[in-house]
Amino acid sequence: MLRNYITIAFRNLTKNSVYSFINITGLAVGITCSLLIFLWVRDEVSFDKFHENRDRLHQVFMNQEFSDGIGSQQALPYPLKDILKEKSSKINRVAITNWGEGNLLTVGENRLERIGLSAGEDFLRMFSFSIVKGDSENPLKDPSGIVITESTAKALFGEQDPVNQLVKIDNNREQKVVAIIKDVPPQSTFQFDYILPFSFYEETQQWVRDSRNRWDNNSFRMFVELTDDEALAATNQDIQNAIKENNESATSAALFLHPISDWHLYSNFENGKVSGGMIEYVQMFSAIAIFILLIACINFMNLATARSEKRAREVGIRKSVGSGRKELIFQFIGESVFITFIAFILALVLTELSLPFYNSIVAKKLFIDYTNGKLWLLATGLILLTGIIAGSYPAFYLSGFNPVKVLKGKVQVGKGGSTPRKVLVVLQFSFSILLIISTIVIYKQIQFVKARDIGYNKENLMLVWTTSEIETSFQTIRDELVRTGAVQSVCKSNSPITRIFSSNSVDWPGRPEGPPVSFTTIATEYDYTKTMGIKLLEGRDFSPEFKSDTAAVLINKEAANRIGKENLIGETLNFWGSSFTIIGVMENVIMGSPYQPIDPLIMVYSPDWSSTITVRLEATSDLPGAIAKVESVFKKYNPAYPFSYRFADTEFDGKFANINLISRLGSSFSALAILITCLGLFGLAAFTAEQRTKEIGIRKVMGASVNSLVLLINKDFSRLVILSFIFAAPLSWYFTSWFLERYPYHTEIPWWVLPLAGGLALLLAVSIVSLQALKAAFSNPTKSLRSE
Repeated sequence: MLRNYITIAFRNLTKNSVYSFINITGLAVGITCSLLIFLWVRDEVSFDKFHENRDRLHQVFMNQEFSDGIGSQQALPYPLKDILKEKSSKINRVAITNWGEGNLLTVGENRLERIGLSAGEDFLRMFSFSIVKGDSENPLKDPSGIVITESTAKALFGEQDPVNQLVKIDNNREQKVVAIIKDVPPQSTFQFDYILPFSFYEETQQWVRDSRNRWDNNSFRMFVELTDDEALAATNQDIQNAIKENNESATSAALFLHPISDWHLYSNFENGKVSGGMIEYVQMFSAIAIFILLIACINFMNLATARSEKRAREVGIRKSVGSGRKELIFQFIGESVFITFIAFILALVLTELSLPFYNSIVAKKLFIDYTNGKLWLLATGLILLTGIIAGSYPAFYLSGFNPVKVLKGKVQVGKGGSTPRKVLVVLQFSFSILLIISTIVIYKQIQFVKARDIGYNKENLMLVWTTSEIETSFQTIRDELVRTGAVQSVCKSNSPITRIFSSNSVDWPGRPEGPPVSFTTIATEYDYTKTMGIKLLEGRDFSPEFKSDTAAVLINKEAANRIGKENLIGETLNFWGSSFTIIGVMENVIMGSPYQPIDPLIMVYSPDWSSTITVRLEATSDLPGAIAKVESVFKKYNPAYPFSYRFADTEFDGKFANINLISRLGSSFSALAILITCLGLFGLAAFTAEQRTKEIGIRKVMGASVNSLVLLINKDFSRLVILSFIFAAPLSWYFTSWFLERYPYHTEIPWWVLPLAGGLALLLAVSIVSLQALKAAFSNPTKSLRSE
């Protein structure tokens, strides 16, 4: 019996090669899209799952009320780490860390710039970064030790055993390698090449030592491991008031724990609560995968029912010789599963061919793990589910034919199946129109935000991380850079122009009662506005001519609006326990997210607080030559370090990484969804033209023109596309509005987007149908009427 079913399935595939090609290709492309999306989704949802105790691992966050709402932050005061376990018996371990920083690692002639983390003793006990060699008990206890990854060990020591060997940090202090850990997986929120004990951080940084008893300096991250999986709610209650009890000025501070399972997918907070994150993109693309697979299944259903007239007599004969309806349903669903299996094999080939290009789009190293049993279980489920969904309607439809009527030729199967086919075509084009509109709206949002005035000139702006050697010789370096003729000006600051590293609560005389106001803080010295190309609206920048600038600040336009006074030059602001005089007001600058409103900003004169040197290059056609001149100066005064730099425009463009990813993936999968839809429409149009061959022949004999015949066949399909647009337009408007509302700074949906998408879908449909209609209209009517 099974052999007979397979034989019949092969016979039908070869006999109807065009329709088989459309079915298999459509399904294969649909499954390929689903597989590619599944690989990306699997990677996103697998973040941090390698930690053995992940159900008990959490990061400590703090909610604090400000004038514009409740803000959630990771930055916490140092002394908190010592009382967390006292506040809650449910906390088993606590680890404090810094934010990670780049250091120069030197062993002999090998010099590497790598990203490292300073962490408390319990860090490697809490998180599963496997120790493969060295001290596995407490490698972060000794302040003179360092833990390095396998790849870092290989780069520094080659084939030598690194344990107990010395590594020089920043050309300054030597640390002993106490342990080697496996390389950090890419699906880890923590990314580092080495770990230094937090005690090392304290010994080498005076400001860290000064922070030990300061509850008003929020500069560190805290992580906890709970005693059991059910302790979250109770622990949140226990630690909630830990900061306000020790800092009388932090009256609204409330601590809470953020589970490690939510770090990657639920990283956004709004008004003190989780408001989404990557999970929204995961859900979005999972829905797209389902849509595309449904479109491919609809193709199969449509073509199977459309071709049913060819198999009606087969059904009638099989029923007349004793076949039951169950056997026929099993046969047709079996054929569908068989076709899906062939399509799945082809989809695997297409996926492997697509992965290099796909990985370049999503910036990952995705691959199909053929050794994973879950993959084959999922593949089997996908084949069965797709086959059953795609073959269910044709199976029940065909098996329901009355054998007597079929064998007498009284069943008009084509007409009987037309209504369901029309419904399915409407669904197909509705999905396609929805994807077209979404792609256009996302593109408009990207262009809208990119066109926003960022407040500074990001072109030819070079950013260099500072070192102790650069700091020592900064004035000399600045002078020599300008003398090269390749540089306009130079400044330094505590953060690059493209990022925000610090903020403070600011007060001023006459401020209305209420929650504190948080101001972004920039520490710099001279020539900041000149180097960045920021327009001064009032007053002046810091200048060596004024010794009082150590107690002076510049503010941006948004800060001036918040203060709400006229003629702010000479007014005072209070923060850090001191009063500062406003000497200038500058234009707003986008340093954080380009989708968010501009934050109020204060700029303080603090030459000792810096992380970044910013170099404004002269406009030149020889950019490599200008960079070489800058490099020669830095290498002269900072010879121990490799010269590395980045440009502000590149870093700014990086802020669009997520939405650019959504745009690229959305447009790619939309195009493939439309391709699948067009394949199905091509098959249906060919069938319709074939079915109406005699009608067209009669009309031609009666004098109908080619144009009228093409219009006749197009009319039915055009109505379906128009109906699809009527159905899809409000849904598209709703979903794209929801998407845009995620961004406080967003475009409006242009009125022309909906008709454009509908017109494009209609144009595609008319073009495809017209090809088949023209073929039928130009055929010789005598051939089609000869059998009558």
